[in-house]
Amino acid sequence: MKTTLVVMAAGMGSRFGGLKQAEPITPDGKCILDFSVYDAVKAGFDKTVFIIREDMEADFKRLVGDRIAGRTDVEYVLQDMKDLPEGRTKPFGTAHAILCCADVVKEPFAIINADDYYGHNAFFDIQKHLANAKNGEYAMTAYHLGNTLSKNGTVSRGICETKDGYLEKVTEVTKIAPDGSYEQDGKKVVLPADTPVSMNLWGLTPDIFDILKEEYKKFLASANLMKDEFFIPSVISKALEEGKATVRVFRNADKWYGITYREDLGEVKEAIGGYIHDGLYEGI
Repeated sequence: MKTTLVVMAAGMGSRFGGLKQAEPITPDGKCILDFSVYDAVKAGFDKTVFIIREDMEADFKRLVGDRIAGRTDVEYVLQDMKDLPEGRTKPFGTAHAILCCADVVKEPFAIINADDYYGHNAFFDIQKHLANAKNGEYAMTAYHLGNTLSKNGTVSRGICETKDGYLEKVTEVTKIAPDGSYEQDGKKVVLPADTPVSMNLWGLTPDIFDILKEEYKKFLASANLMKDEFFIPSVISKALEEGKATVRVFRNADKWYGITYREDLGEVKEAIGGYIHDGLYEGI
């Protein structure tokens, strides 16, 4: 069965300050996406779909998309902004971004963030699972929290509860500090370094679009549309509670890298430069 990689690249990058999806991390101008798509193609994904905003389309294609199109089939989806209330410029979030792919993606697919480096091992288990998955048989890659924190500020992570290799619940926790702590009801909570977390590497089947459509209607009717976000982990968690899906969890102990903050760039460049030196990305 064919499988597709869906890349969420419509984020604003407000904390980073610029189009971080296209930020060069190698001397010859390649960005994190070059390496993520390389890894996905090597794992067996047949096509890449980029979710972007209309206002960034030309720059994204020029800086990233046209280059990657030389390596794999590429399609684009524009994240629909028509439901945003006046005064809000930030898209509604990851679940809404995926919903925008409903008319383009008809096969099992994985989703990733454009500005995250998942490691060269991350895509193989997901692709193998998706190639044989039936509707409702989802999967995810879970990383150790300690391998995903930024030295330069707080981050948001999906904290996962698992049982017998399957996801039971995922809870979005915001403002996690570099030491793995966050505030809850005025008290400091410190999470263990090996806490499994979601970094939005999910494997999904096309039935997710019907679930997303239903939940999006509820979001529009009940959310504070000026500030709330429609998150994919929340939608999947609810599908689990209602028995509409299962999620196989693949644990990954590799170091995750991302560029939430501009100060993260140095570490990312050094790490991927090392992987290139070690021969993991020959011919890229």
